Amino acid sequence: MKLTLGHSPDPDDAFMFYGLAKDKLDTRGYEFEHILQDIETLNRRALRGELDITAISVHAYASVLDKYALLPSGSSMGDGYGPMVVSTRPLSLADLPRVKIAVPGTLTTAFLALGICIGKFEYEVVPFDRIFEHVESGKADAGLIIHEGQLTWADRGLHLVVDLGVWWQEQTGLPLPLGANAIRKGLGEEVMLEVSDLLTDSIRYSLDHREEAVRHAMQWARDMDIPLADKFVGMYVNHWTLDYGERGREAIRTLLRVGYEKGLIPNPVELEFVGESGRVSA
Repeated sequence: MKLTLGHSPDPDDAFMFYGLAKDKLDTRGYEFEHILQDIETLNRRALRGELDITAISVHAYASVLDKYALLPSGSSMGDGYGPMVVSTRPLSLADLPRVKIAVPGTLTTAFLALGICIGKFEYEVVPFDRIFEHVESGKADAGLIIHEGQLTWADRGLHLVVDLGVWWQEQTGLPLPLGANAIRKGLGEEVMLEVSDLLTDSIRYSLDHREEAVRHAMQWARDMDIPLADKFVGMYVNHWTLDYGERGREAIRTLLRVGYEKGLIPNPVELEFVGESGRVSA
């Protein structure tokens, strides 16, 4: 059975799916077509139900409840760190609602978290890997950075306005749930369970063979050497990625509940995970 598997061309996702991409695992008759696109593109494709399995922003998941269930593995959690707002000149948090901010997409969790943090603000959507240049050229006053930009912003002489992962943890005591893996519910319970196990096996394989998996991931490590790429991978592929656990699930519930209460998400969200029994469970 051939399935489409969408994920972003970034070191953490490349690391996560190394076992599947390089045939390191027994895939039990499944064949995966890896589709590498930026997370906002994947979010938009999920709205249309185009991919069988996809990386997805937790924010975007709120809009695809009819099509996808969350897999218990594959999460990206900002545990005391996360997306950041940076600028070329010192700004305070109170300044942000009055300036233009370059953002990587309106369905990203970073965008949701920033809205929860500062309320309404002026923004311009810019590809995530061009946000630094957009801010440095003066086209925006600040930039909302995700992925490896969280580790490289200081090298460019930029100023940190807020780390949303730090802010969120101070507000809630919880990690900031950023990304997830989701699977089309139309595939049926048996396929959902088997694929869930395979993706978990792939993550575990990479964690157990870290050095070779990081070398593989270096193909997508923009402006990073191996030690920095390894640090970035460790931020977003770890124990949270193998399984959310109850605290991770509570983090998602809390984020989406607050987003709904603030009018940033159109509907209350009842989480659906593929469970050990193969059934979708809250």
